[in-house]
Amino acid sequence: MKKFQIFPRNRDMDETIQAIIDQKTKPIGALGALEQLALQAVAIQETLTPAWESPHILVFAGDHGITQEGVSPYPPAVTAQMVLNFVRGGAAINVFCRQYELNLRVVDAGVNFDFSPELPIIHQKIGHGTKNFIHEPAMNLEQVEAAIRAGSLLVAKISFSTNCNLIGFGEMGIGNTSAAALIMSEICQLPLYFCVGKGTGLDEDGLQHKLNILQKAQAAHQQSKTPLEILQTFGGFEMAQMVGAILQAAENQMLILVDGFIATAAFLVAHALEPNVMDYAVFCHQSDEQGHKRMLEFLKTSPLLHLGLRLGEGTGAALAFPLLDAALRFFNEMASFEQAEVTNKRDDFFV
Repeated sequence: MKKFQIFPRNRDMDETIQAIIDQKTKPIGALGALEQLALQAVAIQETLTPAWESPHILVFAGDHGITQEGVSPYPPAVTAQMVLNFVRGGAAINVFCRQYELNLRVVDAGVNFDFSPELPIIHQKIGHGTKNFIHEPAMNLEQVEAAIRAGSLLVAKISFSTNCNLIGFGEMGIGNTSAAALIMSEICQLPLYFCVGKGTGLDEDGLQHKLNILQKAQAAHQQSKTPLEILQTFGGFEMAQMVGAILQAAENQMLILVDGFIATAAFLVAHALEPNVMDYAVFCHQSDEQGHKRMLEFLKTSPLLHLGLRLGEGTGAALAFPLLDAALRFFNEMASFEQAEVTNKRDDFFV
């Protein structure tokens, strides 16, 4: 696997940036999380005149062999159908990307369907869905490394061709909450019952069946596992490509918008491989999938939004973008006390 060079973000400017934020016409800290977002974003860009360049959302799609075990109420064919819906512009992520003028790219990472090469999607299929991991690893080592490389190269190309400095990641793949739950359980060292949720809408009986299947799968793969082996054993092609994309985005010093449960599972792997990736990440929302809250606690981070979302597709990342935009706008455009000729300390009245 490629060795990524991800350094901690530059903190040399933090004191200067914070002083500028504190001198805006407001009480110190009054803009709450927006101030932290501004500090992080400005420091990553390493300029006191920051701007978002060509913000992107990438949606990676792939199928999962574990769906053969009835872990989702939706048939696997829905993955390909939703990719076609993305192409037609009819999905929630299309709506939000149009609203906020985000560049949306849809990636066939491993859908069990042969799309026309003329479709306006990125064709980098590793395989026609993963294997059923209750019987064997989801991917072989060559496949997982090829997927990570494909995700990395895609982000590198986008960065080079568009100067993109903000990128969000979403996914589509029936069965991928099962893969994410196992990755979470292995990396966070939590029992599966804390990690498994209703996915696309299982009832209580369906949820119990899903938990039983995933416990059997976990028991079948008990050997000690590195982060890459965990991804290989339980992950999906779309998740592996997302890992490569996240790592490359951090290497390129881009701000990374992490979506919900699936995207955070991919981030867990990326973080286990390269911990410095955390400096470049913004966690956009807390999913309604029960394991996501514990994922965020494991990473010692707080999400921007709590909207009860559990859709995926990068929708939480797209909805969080206006907050990132607001953070740079207040930093660039809001007057300082000196500029506005406003007294900035109560003590000044008693001089």
